[in-house]
Amino acid sequence: MDIEKLDINEHTGHTQSSTTLSDTAVDAQSTQAHSVSSPFPDGGLHAWLTVLGAFLALFCTFGQLNSFGTFQAFYADHQLQHLPASTISWIGSLQLWVFFFSGGFVGRLFDAFGPRPTMVIGTIILVFGTMMTSLSSQYYQFILAQSILVGVGIGAVFYPSLAAIPTYFQKYRSTALGIALAGSGVGGVVWPIMYQQLFAHVGFAWTVRITGFATLALCGIALAMVSSNLPKAPKAQRESAPILDLKIFRDFTFMLIVVGSILICLGLFIPFFYIIDYSTAHGIAPQTAFYVLSVMNAGGILGRLVPPVLSDTLGRFNIIIPCALFTGLSMLLFWPFATSLVSIMLFAAVYGFFSGGFNALVIPVVAQISDIREIGTRIGVLYSIISVPALCGGPAAGAILKANGGSFLGMMILGGSAVVGGSLFLLWARTTLSRQLSARI
Repeated sequence: MDIEKLDINEHTGHTQSSTTLSDTAVDAQSTQAHSVSSPFPDGGLHAWLTVLGAFLALFCTFGQLNSFGTFQAFYADHQLQHLPASTISWIGSLQLWVFFFSGGFVGRLFDAFGPRPTMVIGTIILVFGTMMTSLSSQYYQFILAQSILVGVGIGAVFYPSLAAIPTYFQKYRSTALGIALAGSGVGGVVWPIMYQQLFAHVGFAWTVRITGFATLALCGIALAMVSSNLPKAPKAQRESAPILDLKIFRDFTFMLIVVGSILICLGLFIPFFYIIDYSTAHGIAPQTAFYVLSVMNAGGILGRLVPPVLSDTLGRFNIIIPCALFTGLSMLLFWPFATSLVSIMLFAAVYGFFSGGFNALVIPVVAQISDIREIGTRIGVLYSIISVPALCGGPAAGAILKANGGSFLGMMILGGSAVVGGSLFLLWARTTLSRQLSARI
């Protein structure tokens, strides 16, 4: 079927003029738009080792971020029991913000030097911050160690490992990224269960230290596996390149994705922070409530695998938009009525699936409209910008919870409305590429 008003810019993959192309031509030209002299092998030993290494890296990084709800509940009952939930949530929200905000700088380092130098530094900072967390007992100590040091370390490992994958894959880019991103979902299942068991048997300090040793081992393996298919940029080019090329902000489609992601990330992490507290407030034993977060992250594993595989055939925008929309709708229409253990578990699985789909596809969507040598920078800039709403979402939800006397409805409305609104901006971004619903965009 013909697509009207579609033209692929040779440098960015952006679409703006009135050329008529077939669906097949769109797919071919949009992928050629960001090709470089080195072909995309779409497989091979180095490519799949990079995917596996990124899987391990994300298990240790974003997997731990997804597990902060376990620490939120533990701190509320132990070291920080004198503080309200909204204050404690700043530890996780600030960690999330530091991780996101570091993206612009880390992405620029990736484009200049490749993945490994930054990942080495990130691994050292991540492990050091984890060990310092094990020694913490005061609020400011958790902020310095867990929020700032661990957040920086996570960013310096996360971004290069993911940005390396698109340099090897084109046709199966979403699938490869989805497999790697599934590592964060697996980590989100394993870490809360491990924390819950170890807290009871060896205490807080040694639980966190064991986490640090495991992180060091797995990130070390990831370092040996992750590589880039791009040749290293010449020294003169690296030195002359600006820290941030402002021309990316003139790409209208990219900016629509940014605005949509801002709204989505304002509400996206609220259930991850508060699902355990919500469960205990509805009569579920704390020992069981820890598993609700694991179920949510288990749903995220499927969400990071199934939608990306479908998107390589049906179009990445075509899949990320419904994933974002149903993420928001599940908060508005499902969560308020989930009051029993079974219904809460079901909501956690559904929410984890659709939110995982969004997380897995936002990078392929950005890569689709970007030059291959700008992917690291663009991904990093996107995450740096959405660091602000990611920072504000958890505390805002906690403040609403407190103002409403413990009622969770207000935070549900805030989170769900923001995510639904963000999905509409992603739909707008898609219309700049094609107005035809049948187009594989």
